[in-house]
Amino acid sequence: MNRKRIGIVGGGQLGRMLTMAAHALGFSVVVLDPTPGSPAAQVADGQIVAGFKDAKAIRELATQSDFITFELEHVNHEVLKELMTEGKSVNPSPETLEIIKDKLRQKEFLRAAGIPTADFVSVHSEEEIREVTKSFGYPFVLKAREGGYDGRGNFCVTKEEEIKKGFQKLSKSPCYVEKWVPFTKELSVVVARGTTGEIVSYMPVETMHRNNICHVVIAPAPVGEAARKEAQRVASRVLQELKGVGVFGIEMFLVPKESRIPSGGEGYEILINEIAPRVHNSGHLTIEACLTSQFTQHIRAITGMPLESAEMNVPAAVMVNILGDRSGPAEPKGVEEAHKVPGVRVHLYGKQETKPERKMGHVTAIGETIEEARRRAEEARSKISI
Repeated sequence: MNRKRIGIVGGGQLGRMLTMAAHALGFSVVVLDPTPGSPAAQVADGQIVAGFKDAKAIRELATQSDFITFELEHVNHEVLKELMTEGKSVNPSPETLEIIKDKLRQKEFLRAAGIPTADFVSVHSEEEIREVTKSFGYPFVLKAREGGYDGRGNFCVTKEEEIKKGFQKLSKSPCYVEKWVPFTKELSVVVARGTTGEIVSYMPVETMHRNNICHVVIAPAPVGEAARKEAQRVASRVLQELKGVGVFGIEMFLVPKESRIPSGGEGYEILINEIAPRVHNSGHLTIEACLTSQFTQHIRAITGMPLESAEMNVPAAVMVNILGDRSGPAEPKGVEEAHKVPGVRVHLYGKQETKPERKMGHVTAIGETIEEARRRAEEARSKISI
């Protein structure tokens, strides 16, 4: 059978779950990743071993693909742009990727579109940072414009003495300063846009972070109905402005009413934190908790298929990330015991080496209530070491 082919730049856990979704829809998959036997390559139909910015390798991937997508931002968007002008189907579009991968451009895009976000200022020196503190005060966040993920590329400055350390740590990349947001909750909305412009939004979830790494995701987010609807409205608006095709993760802050931006009801306001032009950690639980997973939705979107319902099919779900607890060969233990907990599914990513705080897998638990789902997820997670 001559199956349509999908090429994925990136072979990590997101590529792995995308590949599994693509196979279920009848597509074959080739991934490009510098690590032989990468998580996605273990389940894909082929792998090109090369760096994410290797133009020649990306062009080779294109010769083997009918549709091209990516699972991370830090790829060669210029060659993807060239491939698109040559008639290749690349989604999300390289133009969208170009806006989002530069976090300062991303913020400028949001500001120009009138979408609420934290105040920010571009900086080029320690002196400029000190000047910004006159209006922003302390604390504030110094951010690298490119290359950051899971908190890497961010430095929280709480006093003047930390400015030098933060700037030295991040100055390999151009930087900007972002005003501290006194949020009450961090939310995320996974939203998809199809090739015809249709937009489907998933239920807002609450994300909980430790050391800037997502540890727990709760669905639905334990906030009022008006806040959920506003979060979905803002997320859909982002995609309408970006005109990107595929699944995007929109990270947000729920902020008290008394902050600087006018608010409408329930004593809250929604500020966009960051946009991810890809499937997202906060959407992993959609595999068990929704009628259509974010991975299936992304494959449908980029291949021109109609989008499907993103409604939850369970009352509540909680995901807990499985992070590495040591350095060395990955030797997962306790998975069988974890699977004995009712309503639990364990996903391991097939990474050969474990490191402290490296994402090695995740646990999703469903339940009648958030409390039940969280108890199950944490019980299962406590049985696993890797």
